[in-house]
Amino acid sequence: MITVVTRSAIETEALGEKLSRLLKKGSVVAFVGDLASGKTTMIRGICRGLKIQQQVESPTYTLVNEYNGKVPVYHMDCYREHRIEEWLELGVNDYFYGDGISLVEWADTIQELIPETAIRIVINHRIEEENCREIRIQTSGEQELYLEQTGQSN
Repeated sequence: MITVVTRSAIETEALGEKLSRLLKKGSVVAFVGDLASGKTTMIRGICRGLKIQQQVESPTYTLVNEYNGKVPVYHMDCYREHRIEEWLELGVNDYFYGDGISLVEWADTIQELIPETAIRIVINHRIEEENCREIRIQTSGEQELYLEQTGQSN
C-alpha cells in the first residue's frame, strides 16, 4: 500500500492523472472516502489522463456516467444506491468485466461486487490543513512499484 499526501485539488487531480497510466481495459478503481473528500477530483485527473473531453461530474443521481476517450470509462457513484440487486440489474458486471475502465465512488457500499483485482483508493481529510488529503492506494506489486518510482509514495 502506498500513502500520498496532497495539499490541493490540483495535486489530487495530478495524482489521478498519473494513476491513469496504470489503467487498461478491464481495470476497476474502487474509491472510498467521506463527502467532499476528493474522489471526483481524483477521477477528473484520471479522465484527463485517459483523454476524456467530456465534463466529469459525479453521477450521484444517474448512477453511471459513460465517457469516451482512449478506452470507454464508466464512472459510477454508489452513494444513493447500495442495493446489490439494483447494481446487478444495471449490468455492473458488464462494466467491470468489459472493455472499459470502471471508476467507482463509494465502492465500500457494494464491496462484494468489486473485483479482487481492483485498485483500492481511500481518501481522508487531514484535519490540520483544509485542503490536505491523505490518499492510500492499494495496488498490485507492479503498479505499486511504478508509483514508488515516479515519486508518488510518502
